[in-house]
Amino acid sequence: MTKSTFMKTVNVIQHLAFEDLGSLEDVFYQLGFRVRYFEAGVDDLSPALNYEGLTVILGGPIGVYETEDYPFLLDEIVGLKQRLKANKPTIGICLGAQLIAHALGAKVYAGQQKEIGWSQLEIKAVENNPLASLEHVEVLHWHGDTFDLPEHATLLASSAIYPNQAFSVGNNILALQFHLEVVGENFEKWLIGHTCEIHHAGLSIPQLRADNLTYAMQLEQQTAKVVQHFLNNLENA
Repeated sequence: MTKSTFMKTVNVIQHLAFEDLGSLEDVFYQLGFRVRYFEAGVDDLSPALNYEGLTVILGGPIGVYETEDYPFLLDEIVGLKQRLKANKPTIGICLGAQLIAHALGAKVYAGQQKEIGWSQLEIKAVENNPLASLEHVEVLHWHGDTFDLPEHATLLASSAIYPNQAFSVGNNILALQFHLEVVGENFEKWLIGHTCEIHHAGLSIPQLRADNLTYAMQLEQQTAKVVQHFLNNLENA
């Protein structure tokens, strides 16, 4: 997929209001893209899932297996399976990564503990790793579920708690369990919106806030490199 043929709109599936594209949105704007949001559970997601250009699937506090409580997930998963089979450009973040793993036939399940806060990844020594610029960079983790690595996927990164933090399938599908999109100045929204989860996990809100001030800016600076690498290496579906 050449730059001349790549469609200059990014479609975004959002599962929670304050978990948006974050710093990725500015990156896409600077590269000349428009951004169109779709609200999961409210909007018809088929235009985003059928789209030939890039679709980004964002995070949220629900699990891919909670289809009885959130039946819209069934249609989202069916559409995503078709999208991935067609090798259309797709990035999944947190819940989005779990949905990709599930759609590719891997097991998604509750992990042994919550992983919430800032820490570094172990970036795997694989050829042309799109996450190479995140070496020695603190990223934000915010999840309780995890997944097995799908068949034919390449493991890109691990953390101290969970081995499967990121994977790719070819050059067009990228799944990130962690959050590279968080914007430091908007982090208070996360602390407010996830207050019950934070307290249940026994974590300190002042410490999370302080860590954000320490680490967020460096992550924002590296995010553009990840996106640019992904776009530069896209292939024709």
